[in-house]
Amino acid sequence: MPLLVDPALPDGTLRAATQPRLTTNDGLVLRPWQRDDAAAVLTAFACPEIQRWHVRRLDTLEEAAEWVGQWADRWETETAASWAVVDGDHAGTDARHGLHDLPLGQIGLRNISLAEGSASLSYWVTPAARGRSVAARSADALSAWAFESIGFNRLNIQHSTVNTASCRVAERTGYGVEGTLRQAIKHADGWHDWHLHGRLRTDGQTSFNKVLTR
Repeated sequence: MPLLVDPALPDGTLRAATQPRLTTNDGLVLRPWQRDDAAAVLTAFACPEIQRWHVRRLDTLEEAAEWVGQWADRWETETAASWAVVDGDHAGTDARHGLHDLPLGQIGLRNISLAEGSASLSYWVTPAARGRSVAARSADALSAWAFESIGFNRLNIQHSTVNTASCRVAERTGYGVEGTLRQAIKHADGWHDWHLHGRLRTDGQTSFNKVLTR
């Protein structure tokens, strides 16, 4: 049966290109995950707050390496994408010189639907990097790339109504609250209501970042 509506974005929109590095004008780099990030990811997931809101823990370096390794495959299948957020001053620094682009956090797209031109943002920040607006700066940069370079029509942020930090990130980056979904997500302590935030390509830019792709 023929479809009456063309897909918003054709198959291959993402996998036709290498996952980019996104560089903001205020000192952050969003880069693809690397195999040697596994130890940093294992440390990050030891944080109780990251475990709580992302409903998983990582117990071994092997599990962390598996978590890191999934993202290249998911880029190819165009189902999700994830970037490590690092300081621009250290990004790509030769490890032999003693400086590493240690991840400050994660920013990504989940539930990608090219047909609908939509996706949901996901993010976490390591305890040591909090207080620097890392999540908001990264979310704004990724949103700009997704809208302007790829052509997504809509991006969502969903979070437990108890997760006030995530709510602040959404509001600071132009994702207005559109409603509350009752008991929409199950966490370790039971069912939580979800805030649904949304942003459209036609909503325009926020003031955090000018994003550069390379």
